[in-house]
Amino acid sequence: MAVVRTTDVVVVGAGQAGLSSAYHLRRAGYEPDRDFVVLDHAPRPGGAWQYRWPTLTYGKVHGMHALPGMSLTGADDARPSSEVIGDYFAAYETAFDLRVHRPVDVRAVREGDDGRLRVESSGGVWSARALINATGTWDRPFWPRYPGQELFRGRQLHTAQYPGPEAFAGLRVVVVGGGTSAVQHLIEIAEVAASTTWVTRRPPLFRDGPFDETRGRDAVALVEERVRQGLPPRSVVSVTGLPMTAAVERARAAGVLDRLPAFDRVTPTGVAWADGTAVEADVILWATGFRAALDHLAPLRLREPGGGIRLEGTRAVRDPRIHLVGYGPSASTIGANRAGRSAVRDVRELPAGAEEAHAPLVSSAV
Repeated sequence: MAVVRTTDVVVVGAGQAGLSSAYHLRRAGYEPDRDFVVLDHAPRPGGAWQYRWPTLTYGKVHGMHALPGMSLTGADDARPSSEVIGDYFAAYETAFDLRVHRPVDVRAVREGDDGRLRVESSGGVWSARALINATGTWDRPFWPRYPGQELFRGRQLHTAQYPGPEAFAGLRVVVVGGGTSAVQHLIEIAEVAASTTWVTRRPPLFRDGPFDETRGRDAVALVEERVRQGLPPRSVVSVTGLPMTAAVERARAAGVLDRLPAFDRVTPTGVAWADGTAVEADVILWATGFRAALDHLAPLRLREPGGGIRLEGTRAVRDPRIHLVGYGPSASTIGANRAGRSAVRDVRELPAGAEEAHAPLVSSAV
C-alpha cells in the first residue's frame, strides 16, 4: 500500500499560474513541503514555454507579463523564448524557495478519507484539504477531424510538434488555424517553402497597438461568461485579435496572409473544397490550438452538461476544494497571476457550505 503524505494544499503545474499560486501561498505563510507541495510533470522549469520552437524568440512573444514579486529584466529579444522564460522561472523558483517537485505526473485526484482529496501521482500519494490545478493546455493539442484525413500521403503535424521552418524547405505547406501561432508559422515557413496556403474557419481579425494590461483584462472578461455557464472555454487569445506587427504587415503585403475558408475534405495529395477548388500539399500543419489538460480530475465529476467546468472565480462550483487557474479567463499570463492570488485567498477559507459537504480539515506537516 502506498504511503500517503499529508499536506494542506497541492498545486499541480508550475507554469505561470502554478508559480503565481505558490508565490501567494508563501506570502500567506504556507511553508513549502509542509503546508503545500507543487508537482510539475515537466523535466525543468519553464512551463509550456520550454517546448516552444527555437525561432520563437523573446521579442516575438505575445503579451508576456512578469510573475508577481519579480520582474523579468534585461532579456535579449533575439534569444529563444524557451530559454529566456525557462531561466526566469528557474530563478523565480529559487528566489521564493518554491521547491517544485519534478518530473511528477499527477494521474488522478479522487475523494479521499474524511473529506480530503487523494492526489495520486508518479511521485507518490498526497492527502490534501484543497487543490490548485494549473496544468494548462500544452499536453492536449487539438486535432480537427476531416473526411479523408487518414488517406493523406504527406506529413501532418501540430503546433506542439513544430520544429522550426527549416523542416519545410522546398515543400508545399497548408497551415490550418487562425491564431498567433499560425501567423508566426506562416511568416517563417514562407521564406523557405515552395508554397504556403493559409486556411481558417473565420476571417482573421488583426488589432493595432500593444497587448497591454487594460486589453488583457478586457479579454479575460470576454471569456468569463462561458465558464460561468459551464461551457468549454475559448482561449483568451481567440478574443484579443492578432497583433499587427511590422512582420505581419510585410507578410500581408506579400500575400503570405491571404487566407482561404475551411476546406471540406483532405485528399491523398492535399485539401479540397466543395466547389472543386483543390490545393496540393506535402505537409498539413495544424495550428488549431489546445484544450485544457484536466483528465486527472475526471474522478471528481466536475464537468457540467455543457462540457466545461463551471467556476465561481477560480473555484469549481461542484467541489469548492478544487481551484482552476490558467483555465478559461485566467489562461493569459496576466490572468494567471490574478487567478493565483484569488485561488489562495479562497483556499485559506472554504466557501460557506463546504464544511457541511466535507469534514472539517486541519493542516498537518509532511
